[in-house]
Amino acid sequence: MLNKLDLERVVVLDIETVSQNASYTSLDSEWKELWDLKAANLKRKEEEDEETLYKRAGIYAEFGKVVCISVGFFRAYDDHYQFRIKSFYGDDEKAVLSDFAQLLDSRFHGKQFLLAAHNGKEFDFPYLARRMVIQGISLPLMLDHAGKKPWEVPHLDTMELWKFGDFKHYTSLKLLAKVLGIPTPKDDIDGSMVGEVYWKEQDLERIKVYCQKDVITVAQMLLRFSGKRLLKQEELIFADQED
Repeated sequence: MLNKLDLERVVVLDIETVSQNASYTSLDSEWKELWDLKAANLKRKEEEDEETLYKRAGIYAEFGKVVCISVGFFRAYDDHYQFRIKSFYGDDEKAVLSDFAQLLDSRFHGKQFLLAAHNGKEFDFPYLARRMVIQGISLPLMLDHAGKKPWEVPHLDTMELWKFGDFKHYTSLKLLAKVLGIPTPKDDIDGSMVGEVYWKEQDLERIKVYCQKDVITVAQMLLRFSGKRLLKQEELIFADQED
């Protein structure tokens, strides 16, 4: 279905986000009031309250922050591809976002490149754009939708590809990988645990590894959708291993 896609012009990404504060109790009174209003719309069970719901704050750009962005890109070599992965991560969100934006503007500037992610159109891409606006960072061309028609936006979403026009259908990255026969390593954490790993364990390296695994899985999906063989372990090149 993507047999004409030039994979060398695709930038695959995944982000990991956490709440801006470690807990609901650490919020000041104004932020508590604002979260309470948000939580009122999120409450589904009687036992849920503003404090328990705050565990989900990281998925909302107004209450969360980006702690890791992993990107990957293909390089063709004869009859196979290599896939290079680089991560930007840390406690300083502005630095993480700025470094990522600089990469897009310097290396992947132009309409010929596509940003790809799983559920990226609903989560990753708008989240990054909102947090960049909040942090006062100029949006890279690939994230700036202003004045663009829908078909001019350079975004590719593997979940959207799998929908085949069915707008009601949600398929997780993990499930789709299993369905497509894409091997994935056993993760020691999942998305719901990232906040705890960050705030309680302060283990950014662990979060980075988890984020990179998702980028690799999306890359494998693009190969599958393109009718090409999957990447082998030795074809994965990590930026920190090249230095």
